[in-house]
Amino acid sequence: MPTDTGDTALALARELIQRASVTPADAGCQALIGNRLAAAGFAVEHLRIGEVDNLWAVAGDHGPLTCLAGHTDVVPVGPADDWAYDPFGATIDDAGWLYGRGAADMKSSVAAMVCAAERFRDNHPDHHGRIAFLLTSDEEGPAVDGTRAVVDWLGERGETIERCLVGEPSSETTLGDTVKNGRRGSLNAQIRVVGRQGHVAYPHKGDNALHRLVGLLNDLIAHVWDEGDEAFPPTSFQVSNLTSGTGAENVMPGVAEAACNWRFSTLQSEQSLREIAESYAEQHGIDPASFTWRLSGEPFVTREGALIEATRHAIIDVCGHPPLLSTGGGTSDGRFIAPTGAEVLELGPANATIHQANERIPAADIEPLSRIYEDILVRLHT
Repeated sequence: MPTDTGDTALALARELIQRASVTPADAGCQALIGNRLAAAGFAVEHLRIGEVDNLWAVAGDHGPLTCLAGHTDVVPVGPADDWAYDPFGATIDDAGWLYGRGAADMKSSVAAMVCAAERFRDNHPDHHGRIAFLLTSDEEGPAVDGTRAVVDWLGERGETIERCLVGEPSSETTLGDTVKNGRRGSLNAQIRVVGRQGHVAYPHKGDNALHRLVGLLNDLIAHVWDEGDEAFPPTSFQVSNLTSGTGAENVMPGVAEAACNWRFSTLQSEQSLREIAESYAEQHGIDPASFTWRLSGEPFVTREGALIEATRHAIIDVCGHPPLLSTGGGTSDGRFIAPTGAEVLELGPANATIHQANERIPAADIEPLSRIYEDILVRLHT
């Protein structure tokens, strides 16, 4: 097992980036990681669920469990011509940037975690408690057969995760400046309003579905859902798609559809949001059955605990500054782990270029990130 810090995490990150593991493909990433973890004394289990590869690995005999969680899949690269370098080349340019799909989201974090665990196990073979890895190739996709399914499997085995550190890219400007201590919930709705098509010159002979839908959307946009709290910003509502009409200027649409989303805090619930939206719909003569709802995730937050304290002190030691706690951004697989009662934090590299062409992070950030992860393990398990 490696005992030096060197550039082992950077080397592993580049090896992982070079594997084209577009969701749900894993492209051998988990086999590579599993072999390394097994050599470090982890009991490794590979779980193939549907088309998704998952890995669960545990080291230690008994006691509280800290889970290092992440994903080996990446989003598609888009047009290759938009990239300065091969998206799966793991190129480091003259300015020290590591380019590649997954460099930020989140193969560098996974590599940093693996190397941190190797060093920790080598230096503290008699550590107390247990350390685990939960990896999936389904985070960027439907997220059904990945972390969600593994958490259910762990529940059936009676396994409990006390603390979970997710390697999502959380940093804004410099490494460690921001840690996600929660995420907003995400509720989606498709609204389909059916009226009666007609000539625009004879509006009394038709029922303009778009007019009724727009009236509803205006009310939902203007509504103040809440003011947020010390951990969460106010709940937001956004319309993402709006379709109707035949393309003709003189035809009132008989059907109008909208796709929309709420990002909400613990001050709201799926039920409260649905009740308010459906109440507005009835005011515009729209049947509540016109809504098709899909909950992507409930909100969660870790307000205090050993994981926050260990992470804050580790970042100060390695980076020289305390992190800002934030619940901003999109969803993560932490939403499947937090409901079990675990403390959940997200810590990783800069997120400025995630899901973009020329995704990149400073190559020099990967080893300090690995040292932060190692310091957290030391604080929690020695």
